[in-house]
Amino acid sequence: MSAPENRTLVAWCPDWPVTAVGVDATAPGAVVVQGRVTACTAAAREAGVRRGQRLRDAQRHAPELAVHERDPDAEGRLFERVAAAIAEVTPWVEVVRPGMCALPARGAARYHGSEEALRILIQDTVVELGFDCGAGIADGLFAAELAARTPEGGSIVPAGGSAEFLAAYPVVVLDRPDLADLLDRLGIRTLGAFAALPGERVAERFGTDGRIAHRLARGLEPRPVSPQPGRADLSVSTAFDPPADRADRVVFAAKSLADELHTGMAAAGLACVRLSIEVTWDDGREMARLWRHDGALSSLAVAERVRWQLAAWQPEDAGPGDVSGEGTGGISRLRLHPDQLVPDEGRQQALWGQTGMADQVARAAARIQAMLGHHAITQPMPAGGRGPGEQVVRVPLGDLPPERPEQGPWPGRLPLPAPATVHPEPLPAEVTDARGALVTVSARSEVSGPPAHLSVEGRPPVPVTAWTGPWPATEYWWDPERSRRRARFQIVTAGTAYLLTVEGGEWHVEATYD
Repeated sequence: MSAPENRTLVAWCPDWPVTAVGVDATAPGAVVVQGRVTACTAAAREAGVRRGQRLRDAQRHAPELAVHERDPDAEGRLFERVAAAIAEVTPWVEVVRPGMCALPARGAARYHGSEEALRILIQDTVVELGFDCGAGIADGLFAAELAARTPEGGSIVPAGGSAEFLAAYPVVVLDRPDLADLLDRLGIRTLGAFAALPGERVAERFGTDGRIAHRLARGLEPRPVSPQPGRADLSVSTAFDPPADRADRVVFAAKSLADELHTGMAAAGLACVRLSIEVTWDDGREMARLWRHDGALSSLAVAERVRWQLAAWQPEDAGPGDVSGEGTGGISRLRLHPDQLVPDEGRQQALWGQTGMADQVARAAARIQAMLGHHAITQPMPAGGRGPGEQVVRVPLGDLPPERPEQGPWPGRLPLPAPATVHPEPLPAEVTDARGALVTVSARSEVSGPPAHLSVEGRPPVPVTAWTGPWPATEYWWDPERSRRRARFQIVTAGTAYLLTVEGGEWHVEATYD
């Protein structure tokens, strides 16, 4: 890659998830997902906060840490300002993800005098918006991103020098944790050591994804150049009549269009790594944005990017969720155009020829969702929670699982084994002691007396043969409107075991053991 045809400039805004929620870089702040830090400010890092830390550990390092839940929508909306500003300098801007975009550097560098002049211009353009920015230029996206992250606001890697530049980096920068862990255990800890391995051996041992990572470590593009013969236009579009004035209508259509796009590409044996999302308003305005992804953009991911764009392009006088304002029409057309296609290298299929059923089920489910609504078909997903009814939630088919920690810490969580039957509505019950008095639990989790009899749904009381508990739980203590205190017991009668909760002096059967 000594020729400069593939020279790429990357503009990178550090700590973008934190910036998007309004935390100043000079103050300790972090965004969390599932109780772990996913991004933090420079001030927080100076105090010892790191990505991947549990929130409790991060707060131990920085007690004044400002904590926010991650907001991907805000990240996408805010970064549209950066992409639009860079597009004023050079129009061919690809958004890799909120916080980072790329553009071909060769022509723009000639126009502005040199690669360094272009790099400084792009960096200054973003800084003038009030955002920190690093800009780097190299042969290909991967090396350019790492060049943008170097000190002093980025650097330029000479043409043909990407492999040498990357050699000293640890394998974790490949952003493939499983592969990096395996390579580390094999004693391969740098990109230079990984790049020295024979390519055919890497493909045999690590598969397609390992081969792509190996090319990145060598300073090459993820996929080799593969000229394709002329082909029919695979773009898909839909018209709205009447024009859509709500974003949710357009986003739902985008998911269906993405399914159609993927079907067309699969039939041609192709995959898309760069997608153009184009929106036309009823008053004639047209807006488009390029999105890059090294893997396949799922239908849900496409719909998510459409939602970000619409939120960023929303008229100033429009209400929440609206895409039309005073004197402006709604959206009349949405088009998805696969701007860069590559051969689809396939995926690992199941053994014994079981290859088609999952796709058939997915297509049938999508048709039902289109007829009955997005929430018509749901699937159970593991989630966090203390009680058995809280540890599984139903998510619309095709949506991402809930961002809740499945594993602890969950003080007061029910111990294993889990009950066999969880009642949709808890059954009213009464638990009394040997004197016939209702059993209560104090604020100190002290039981007024050993449970002796249990009555469920008004039936005659039966003797309690064994019991254990309580497991107290105080939930949403920070929100007076949602806070609750309750305790759980396991109670066994003749032939049946129950999971009961007591809250405010009232008992209920939450689940039954078989």
